[in-house]
Amino acid sequence: MLHLGTARTALFCWAFARRQGGQFILRIEDTDLERSTEHNVRAILDSMAWLALEYDEGPIRQTERLARYTEVVQQLIARDQAYRCYASRQELDELRQLQTARGEKPRYDGRWRPERAKGKPIPAGVTPVVRFRNPDLGAVSWNDLVKGPITISNSELDDLVIARGDGVPTYNFAVVVDDIDMNITHVLRGDDHVNNTPRQINIYRAILGEGAVLPKFAHLPMILGPDGQKLSKRHGAVSVLQYRDDGFLPEAVFNYLARLGWSHGDREKFSREELASWFDLDHVNRAPAQYDINKLLWLNGEYMKEADPARLAKLVAPLIEQRLSNMNPPGATTGGEGDSSKPESIVALLKDRARTLNELADEAMLFYLEPHIDPNLLRQHLIGKSLDAVREFAQTAAAIPWQRTAIAALNKQLITDFGIKLPQLAVPLRVAVTGRTQTPSIDAVLELIGRDKVLARLRAALEVVTPR
Repeated sequence: MLHLGTARTALFCWAFARRQGGQFILRIEDTDLERSTEHNVRAILDSMAWLALEYDEGPIRQTERLARYTEVVQQLIARDQAYRCYASRQELDELRQLQTARGEKPRYDGRWRPERAKGKPIPAGVTPVVRFRNPDLGAVSWNDLVKGPITISNSELDDLVIARGDGVPTYNFAVVVDDIDMNITHVLRGDDHVNNTPRQINIYRAILGEGAVLPKFAHLPMILGPDGQKLSKRHGAVSVLQYRDDGFLPEAVFNYLARLGWSHGDREKFSREELASWFDLDHVNRAPAQYDINKLLWLNGEYMKEADPARLAKLVAPLIEQRLSNMNPPGATTGGEGDSSKPESIVALLKDRARTLNELADEAMLFYLEPHIDPNLLRQHLIGKSLDAVREFAQTAAAIPWQRTAIAALNKQLITDFGIKLPQLAVPLRVAVTGRTQTPSIDAVLELIGRDKVLARLRAALEVVTPR
């Protein structure tokens, strides 16, 4: 799946390519056949589409290039830069245990290198893997575009498996061949790939020659959870599509990911176009970024405030239908006399109060369900002059145009006539019509619920508080 860390990497690649006028290539590295299911590939493509990370080439799937990898493996074997290894899994496990017991770093010891395997019988029943012959001497150095100069001694590296027994290449080998064939100039990836880079650089040089121009590498900071530990599913390491399902807008997630480890001054909110014009690796932090769900919720809320109500209404409609279907109450409704048949009006009223589409759908149920009116709450609020004002509202409202401005004018007249303040009328009306003490502006809420429903609920409420 495309989780937050992978999505952030893809976004940085996209932004860097756009800023530099380059090409952003989507490559599906699917040589791990157990994990790379069609379901997972589709989830990656859907996540990229949701975030609108348009790629210029691809998707290119490694499993469609197996013949090319085999060709390069054979070239390396012919040049004595790779060899077949017949060590069994049990044999390698025993080697690892022995090295660990001696306090040594577990590593392959080169026992099937050609000079050491001369005259050694090939064991029956063992399908060989192919290992890259890593240089014994010297060091690998590169100037990382985020982390700065890095040097790793070849003595720290063992002979890496580059092709499994079934001929399928391993990640570290396949990506090098791909990068060469696709003329990759820059590789941006997570910090956890730093240890792969010296191995890959040695493979580049084995294929291309010592003087070859290699891609530039940039290793991006890790994303940590709120507790400072590696991001877990509990703290957000879930599929990008889960954020879609949780009611986040793609532009908010895009914006949030861009700020995880990169900054442009103190700007927190910016457009895709602004990111594409600003992004550079000089402003990528070396220190890990920290995931903060509250900041994402705030940012999503800001984008919802700006969003077109018609667009939000389309996005929230299936969420409302789902809630109605799940609850399936006798009083479920899809509209009323007022504007509740127009979801855009409901969204326009509520969107400034919601941080996600799911919250918006929850709040919108105010206009789709018959409320539970607590008699005790009615008796608490429909008292004295407030009761008289509500009773007068119920009598007068039948004759006014059912529009927000007219309802507001009636409320203003009533608080003047009865010598009360607006909350002394608005709160009792809210309780009588919605069962709540807090809603958006009462005139807007009453307009959307519709005259017939408002008056019916007011009559029922007045019966509860009126002595017989």
